[in-house]
Amino acid sequence: MGNVMKAVYFSLAEAAYSAGDISQTVIQNADKAQNKIKFTKDNVAGVQLTNFTMHSEGGDVYQLTGLGRGGTTVTKCKETAQKALNLLVELASLQTSFITLDEAIKVTNRRVNGIEYVIIPRLENTIAYVIEELDERDREEFYRLKKVQDKKKEKSTDCDSALIPLL
Repeated sequence: MGNVMKAVYFSLAEAAYSAGDISQTVIQNADKAQNKIKFTKDNVAGVQLTNFTMHSEGGDVYQLTGLGRGGTTVTKCKETAQKALNLLVELASLQTSFITLDEAIKVTNRRVNGIEYVIIPRLENTIAYVIEELDERDREEFYRLKKVQDKKKEKSTDCDSALIPLL
């Protein structure tokens, strides 16, 4: 980008040297913008990215600028400036996409950290609690079954002891 801008300024200096001061001519011919920028939105992995594209409207109003003297250097200056403008639009598009993706990455990292450090530990604690409760119920059930078996044995021995004297 630095080399392109250096070439633009050098080309402008060449045009000013060969054709004189063309700024008044440029200002007089500039009623409306010749180059316009449109933007489109692209969806990349769920993120809306803005892309800029430049297009030219109408004819070249600066076609006759520098006709008296230095016409080729003025044309060369205009072409160099047009290339620089195209490069600036592309750079703006890339920079906007970069900033948007950076924000999306930050949001995603916050979500990942929230899941990793908040939600997963809560779920692990809940799972540990449920496992403890189920183990406690199993122990209680085992104890209850042992008591029931002991009572049945006790009843059967009582019944057996009651039946034995009758014989």
